[in-house]
Amino acid sequence: MPSTPAGTPPAGPVRNLWVPIGALLLAMLLAALDQTIVSTALPTIVSDLGGLEHLSWVVTAYLLASTAATPLWGKLGDMYGRKRLFQGSIVIFLVGSALCGIAQGMGELIGFRALQGLGGGGLIVLTQAIVGDLVPPRDRGRYQGLFGAVFGVTSVLGPLLGGLFVDNLSWRWVFYINLPIGVVALLVIALVLPRTTTRQQHTIDYAGTVLIAGVATCLVLMASLGGTTWPWSSWQVVGLGVLGVVLLLLFVQVERRAPEPVLPLRLFRMRTFALAAVISFVVGFAMFGALTYLPTFLQVVHQVSPTLSGVHMLPMVLGMLFTSIAAGQLVSRTGHYRIFPIAGTAVTAVGLLLLSRLDEHSSNLEMSLCFLVFGLGLGLVMQVLVLVVQNAVGYEDLGVATAGATFFRSIGASFGVAVFGTVFASGLRDRLADAFAGLRLPPGFNPATVTGDPRAITALPPALQGVIHHAYAESITRVFLYAVPIVLVAFVLTWFLREEPLRQTVTTPDLGETIGTNPVERSSADEVARALSLLGNREARRDLYRRITTGAGLDLQPASSWMILMMHKYGSVTPSDIADRGLIPRQVVENAAIEVESQGLARRNGTLPLRLTPSGEQVAVRLLAARRAELAELLGDWDDSRDEELSALLTRLSPALCGNEQDRPLSGSAGPAAPRRTWDPGRT
Repeated sequence: MPSTPAGTPPAGPVRNLWVPIGALLLAMLLAALDQTIVSTALPTIVSDLGGLEHLSWVVTAYLLASTAATPLWGKLGDMYGRKRLFQGSIVIFLVGSALCGIAQGMGELIGFRALQGLGGGGLIVLTQAIVGDLVPPRDRGRYQGLFGAVFGVTSVLGPLLGGLFVDNLSWRWVFYINLPIGVVALLVIALVLPRTTTRQQHTIDYAGTVLIAGVATCLVLMASLGGTTWPWSSWQVVGLGVLGVVLLLLFVQVERRAPEPVLPLRLFRMRTFALAAVISFVVGFAMFGALTYLPTFLQVVHQVSPTLSGVHMLPMVLGMLFTSIAAGQLVSRTGHYRIFPIAGTAVTAVGLLLLSRLDEHSSNLEMSLCFLVFGLGLGLVMQVLVLVVQNAVGYEDLGVATAGATFFRSIGASFGVAVFGTVFASGLRDRLADAFAGLRLPPGFNPATVTGDPRAITALPPALQGVIHHAYAESITRVFLYAVPIVLVAFVLTWFLREEPLRQTVTTPDLGETIGTNPVERSSADEVARALSLLGNREARRDLYRRITTGAGLDLQPASSWMILMMHKYGSVTPSDIADRGLIPRQVVENAAIEVESQGLARRNGTLPLRLTPSGEQVAVRLLAARRAELAELLGDWDDSRDEELSALLTRLSPALCGNEQDRPLSGSAGPAAPRRTWDPGRT
């Protein structure tokens, strides 16, 4: 497969980068928000449309469709240009949102949510790919943080906004809100986003994509319909199970022969990947299962408003964000990661056990502490699993392995929501039947009313309300109890993870990869370029230049080495301009200029810019070699001498990643071989 360099520039110049980046952020906001905003509206949706037993499919349909569509969107964008595909994904997402808003039945809503998910998968994967087209690798780190922050913000805002819309407008506005935001993003992208001039040829694994989606759908249907719509021993449920197994066997055969398999089977021969896949599945299972049914517990059992139910869930979300970010930072600084998935699965199991002990009499403080513990556990394990997988695979599998880790979390989320839904619906039906059997019910009372419309509970006599609230509480909390053994299986598996020396290159997954569910597809080159781009911050560059100078065997200050490389790249620099610009402290600039002149590495006549001497050019060549070697060392055991693509990537990234944040390449310059021009620090 011909390879296109990561970060290929667009066809035309982008005058104001923040305009298209802002539009991309809006698009990412849409897709990320729809993973969480619906949860607090679900009880009200059920009251309006009925179908409590199918409540989980409002979430599951979106997750399954977006997961299946993600790899297709990524590769089609490579082949035919990302701008048109991105616009198409927005249109599909907006059409799905509008149809969800006007749905008149649960079946319609589920179908339209699947359509919305098809577009949502494209929004996430193409947004991050387009950032790679627009932004050079050196500057990509600061934009990565913005897109990762979108996931963090929406995980907090989603439940709150969902509750606000339900309380003050209608649950339909959970979907309608996407329309104005999406139209603005669509218009801005159409006007300012350039088209990429390069294409990548792919052999798309359509058969593998359809088969793995079919396997997941069969299993989820079996889990959600068995024991509720049909008995577990019915031919329908058994048939779904048999069909799922047949499709799985076909998938294995197809993937063995596919030139570009959607999920390479060789990954499962790696012990670390196989373990991480199972653990990721369990994390998705627990996280989204709880996110889906906690609002129902709060709104029905504790009778809080949808808005307040979002507020009650904040401890869980904030705990998840805190430990996810903290774990990532600690792993990056210490190089040790094995303890985090062990601790994370243990704390998650404790959190689920605490949630299972809640009832209709639990205080707000008690509930908040339980939610917090559960969130802390999820955050500890989510961030690190991506790192574990990235660190374990070879360079050629880096992209697909990263996507695979989140793929299994997404499938786990779909499966978990369905299983939780089945346990909840069947348990509630049985408990209500037992409770009503010993009571004198009001004339004309229909027991099905309290499941079809939970709001009708408030019109019943207080004694009957208490019985119903208790049945709801037991049915939901029993779901959490049944999830504990599953998480404990993951806890046992984490002890078999091996701790290997950590590559610095891959210790920085996006926050979106650790909180979101869509498996973002990137090539291995894109993945390395994205991770190395974090060297673009000032603190990391200072440390990098210190190591480069040592590696070159030179007795120079890091700032002097930086100045020599700038003179080598642009022909000359003017120290006073650098100092006036405030990029580097004036005293540091003056000391660097004095050092390179005193050692005969550069000279100037009067007020003319500094230029390298012949001996300075020799020092610059040594620094260039040391800089490339330093980047290569970050790759750990990925030997760039054995991989042409990786070698070319390092050669291309070496000058870009180590410059000053205000040091933009001048028009026509391409590193040391480019025409020499005086460096202007004020020019962007």
